Amino acid sequence: MKKLPALVIEDDKNLALAFGEAIQEASYDVEIIHDGQIALERLDEIVPAIVILDLHIPNVKGVDILDYIRENERLADVRVIVATADSRLANELHGIADLVLLKPVGYKQLKNLAERLRPI
Repeated sequence: MKKLPALVIEDDKNLALAFGEAIQEASYDVEIIHDGQIALERLDEIVPAIVILDLHIPNVKGVDILDYIRENERLADVRVIVATADSRLANELHGIADLVLLKPVGYKQLKNLAERLRPI
């Protein structure tokens, strides 16, 4: 099975590593980004199959990154899983993100969801 590109946009390095490993185990080629501005720059360069997105990251808010993905026709097929501890904001994003998960997010849970969102 060909590995598809994936971005993990998370400023907590330990969580980013765990999320990255879970997504990698779901047959994605993972790139971890800890900064919102760098994430936007990478999204100008690549089209990932899936993005795991924290909402509270430095320099550019996760909500702004989600809006950028949804407004960019080139990124129309990108699946976005929001992983956040902000339950109020999470409720506002249902229907915009493909999935919204409240932290803590389990390794196996994320792996299984990423597998389900994988394009055929």
